[in-house]
Amino acid sequence: MTAKKVRTIEELGEFGLIDHLTSGFTPSQKSTHLGVGDDAAVIDHGSYLQVVTTDMLLEGVHFDLVYTPLKHLGYKAVVVNLSDVYAMNAAPRQITVSVGISGKFTVEAMEEFYEGVKLACERFNVDLVGGDTSGSMTGLVISVTALGTVLKEEIGLRSGAKNNQLICVTGDLGASYMGLKILEREKKLHAEDPAFQPELVGYDYVLERFLKPELRVDVLLELKEAGVKPGAMIDISDGLSSELLHICKASECGCQVYDDRIPIADETKQVAEEFQMEPLVAALHGGEDYELLFTVPISDYDKVNAIAGVSVIGNITDQIGKALLVGNDGNAIGLQAQGWNAYSSEQDD
Repeated sequence: MTAKKVRTIEELGEFGLIDHLTSGFTPSQKSTHLGVGDDAAVIDHGSYLQVVTTDMLLEGVHFDLVYTPLKHLGYKAVVVNLSDVYAMNAAPRQITVSVGISGKFTVEAMEEFYEGVKLACERFNVDLVGGDTSGSMTGLVISVTALGTVLKEEIGLRSGAKNNQLICVTGDLGASYMGLKILEREKKLHAEDPAFQPELVGYDYVLERFLKPELRVDVLLELKEAGVKPGAMIDISDGLSSELLHICKASECGCQVYDDRIPIADETKQVAEEFQMEPLVAALHGGEDYELLFTVPISDYDKVNAIAGVSVIGNITDQIGKALLVGNDGNAIGLQAQGWNAYSSEQDD
């Protein structure tokens, strides 16, 4: 008898695992407008749609308390969920926060964490309406669920991209990853020499992008004021290349983006140079920028071009599944999803 091949989770990767485990589930409720497969689930309430998203953060996997202040962590834990709500072109309304707490944490430490949660709630006008607490044997575990609302005609999905639409991105990319690289470098030096004092002066921009990300609510408001409705939209949490491939898959299309149009801050380029790294690699694969990636009709070019903080980086094509990066010389290479994979044994140190 031939033994059945046993697959590792790493073979499938995070999104492959989700697709595999949920492929047999079919909605039975009429109110389930959209289930697994986008930034958030969508529930139909008749006159409006509700979006629901959840994220889990594990100590040692998603964050390192050696260099992450608890207040920043509380803020970021909320923001990464709200980013998914905004990526549906929805307005966040409520959150729940659940935590698993190990014995090394004091009440004062958790108060600091919740100060960050409160700051995010106040900053984005959302209510903390519940959650759960439990003991943990493996450090701090955080699970945040965010709920938002949007009118039916304004919902933004990954599946809305059309041939010849423009591909746009907010802000700049790669900064968060370079901030992480700085912190990991200083942590390693301190481990080798406990007397070593971390040198973080001059890295303010990239460090803030990693430790305290902000959301581009301003751009969403300006798009609405300009009468521009994104075709497809997604937030950039796993790297630009991965998110482009998500849109191509959901919309059954292809895309081409131009390397010289991808926005990268000077501070990011300088840090990348220190690490002898190509800044474009950080922008394509770094992740955790929490900027918005979206498409618009070509007729809206002048409108989006007039919005500060928006860059047009390419266009959608009808070549299904073919995502290309075009260089200055006109040559194109295929984009690969090389961003964050929670189940990979080869994540960057």
